[in-house]
Amino acid sequence: MTKSDLINQLGRARGISAARAESIVNAIFDSIEATLRRGERIEIRGFGSFEIRKYRAYSGRNPRNGTKVAVAAKHLPFFKVGKEMKDRINRAPADARAGSAAQATTAATHQPSSSGNASTLLSEATAALP
Repeated sequence: MTKSDLINQLGRARGISAARAESIVNAIFDSIEATLRRGERIEIRGFGSFEIRKYRAYSGRNPRNGTKVAVAAKHLPFFKVGKEMKDRINRAPADARAGSAAQATTAATHQPSSSGNASTLLSEATAALP
């Protein structure tokens, strides 16, 4: 699912314009980014948590020529899926589980469709909105 798919799904689910849905999605993403920039952790019960992981500087090697390269310290966002989300994903219908072995072999080369679990999750999330 892309950001555009998310905006379209939100607009359809809540009966709002695409512009309004886009402003809502952007506000959520902006809030997440601002919170992470402040170094704070975000926890969304039933979904997961975002945090910043700090990595120290280290000496690496250029894979092409083997020369030493100094890698600077960095802060990277990290997402950990919540238990309830794992349970919802693994509670897929029997038909979906039967095809999961075939899907697992092609997952590395194919993008998920917009009608997958993310779309279902968005529908569940928007149903809870006032």
